[in-house]
Amino acid sequence: MHTRTCGELRAENVGEEVTLTGWVSRRRDHGGLIFCDLRDREGITQINFDPEHSDGDAFKIAETMRPEWPILVHGVVRDRGHDAVNPKLATGEIEVLVDHAQVLNRSKTPPFQIEDGIETAEDTRLRYRYLDLRRPEMAARLRLRSDFTFAIRSALHDRAFTEVETPALFKSTPEGARDFVVPSRLQPGNFYALPQSPQLLKQLLMVGGVERYYQVAKCFRDEDLRADRQPEFTQVDIEMSFVEQDDVMSQLEDVLSDAFARVGVEMPTPLRRISYWDAMDTYGSDKPDTRYGMELVDLTDVFASSAFKVFASAANTQGHVVKAINAKGAGTWPRAQIDKLAKVAATFGAKGLAWIAFREDGSMNSPIVKFFTDEEMDELRRRCDVEPGDLVMFAAGPRRESDEILGGMRSHMADALNVPREGHDFLWVVDFPLFHWDEDGQRYEAEHQPFTLPHLDELHLLDEDPLKMGSCTYDFVMDGFEAGGGGMRIHDAELQLKMLEFMGFTEERARAQFGFLMEALEFGAPPMGGFALGLDRVCMLLAGTDSIRDVMAFPKTSSGSDLMSAAPSKVSLAQLKEVGLRLE
Repeated sequence: MHTRTCGELRAENVGEEVTLTGWVSRRRDHGGLIFCDLRDREGITQINFDPEHSDGDAFKIAETMRPEWPILVHGVVRDRGHDAVNPKLATGEIEVLVDHAQVLNRSKTPPFQIEDGIETAEDTRLRYRYLDLRRPEMAARLRLRSDFTFAIRSALHDRAFTEVETPALFKSTPEGARDFVVPSRLQPGNFYALPQSPQLLKQLLMVGGVERYYQVAKCFRDEDLRADRQPEFTQVDIEMSFVEQDDVMSQLEDVLSDAFARVGVEMPTPLRRISYWDAMDTYGSDKPDTRYGMELVDLTDVFASSAFKVFASAANTQGHVVKAINAKGAGTWPRAQIDKLAKVAATFGAKGLAWIAFREDGSMNSPIVKFFTDEEMDELRRRCDVEPGDLVMFAAGPRRESDEILGGMRSHMADALNVPREGHDFLWVVDFPLFHWDEDGQRYEAEHQPFTLPHLDELHLLDEDPLKMGSCTYDFVMDGFEAGGGGMRIHDAELQLKMLEFMGFTEERARAQFGFLMEALEFGAPPMGGFALGLDRVCMLLAGTDSIRDVMAFPKTSSGSDLMSAAPSKVSLAQLKEVGLRLE
């Protein structure tokens, strides 16, 4: 219907006859002239209704039209004049003088302004998501997502990866979260599950000789939600066979660097690699943002003989530590504001928060400083690079718990102090532990997933100290978020069964749940490794927003609801009966 979009006309188009379509964004009646900002997905163009240059119907339409009416106009592009240029618009040098107009439909008054920077509650925007998507910033985010998805598809296709679609109805194989289950009408009492990931299927593709696979895969997990999680999400799933870990990581760096470059983001390679424990001990996180400092400092040896019993006990207990971070500038905060940090630390698992505020006048404010010797204070100042105005916060206890507490406080304080974080930060975190201990279930669980290849030279630790076993794993970290993760896979059926049994599976249960995989591994399965990139999360970071809902067309709320369609919703008793179900 249109010959040009509302975002492409420039001064060089002056004199050209055009037809535009779009929504009325703003209308301004200046008496004898009516101006309108016409908006489509590409931008905004000012159109001018002058009764001397328009047919009679066009000006009458201009008098009656209202915001969000879709219209069609025909006219001539003309220069707006130097004094009338709008520098905020790419099309700000021109306008279209209308000679013909047509109303394509009418609109009720929208519940919020269709423009950027609105302060409308998110629930309202999600209720009317089809209107929210008209806003330029939302349209730009969806375009960015489309461009990046195309870029990574192209990068993989150029490197001989084969795109393969795997089933959305599959067997329930829990991978750490709850499955969404789907009843089968044809087999009453049996259920499909929506895939948490294509993990097992892509391993089978490697057994099948595909060798280089990828898929832009929709995944489903019935888990508690937050800003960067949704019950359904999209990942770029990748797998390679006849490879070692460095082969996979090098190929991924090549693909990712290419894909980011196609959307204007430089990712220098090779990426820095940090081991899991180095990341935890230095940044308190296995997904560290290294664009700023505030690193964790180990003070265990300093307080081995301390009069402060909490620190001394930790310093003399195997596997425990005393650590600190220095939040520069926060030492000037009022005592009441510092005291509130204990509640923040509690959200990261702390039972309290020890701290010392070094005031700008040289004094110290702290409930614990009276326990420290001059030698301990001197060493603390030296190691933590203490200056007037600094706030030092401590954690004492088990190594991993202390790291996580201070890692959480590091992130919180960076936000509270508006610490600059410019550009993008890319790195690998490698060599994750193979297992962690699940206190609730009183059993060992896989840190990544149960199909991860352990360090083969550490298999003896399975009987000696399982928590010291490492794995052939690698997480791709972007701007302090886990943007993707992967690892080498177990390709030996006996080893796979051994790992499952160690995690509490009986052989009968293992074969009932994963028998198809273990059988496939007995037919010459090659060495294999893969990766999954969180497409929603990466697009969130590229768009500079803090929620993946901002880069998804139709996301759910934090309670898993679709406010627009009112899903999830009840179904009829007849539908339940068809699949052999009834509600209690």
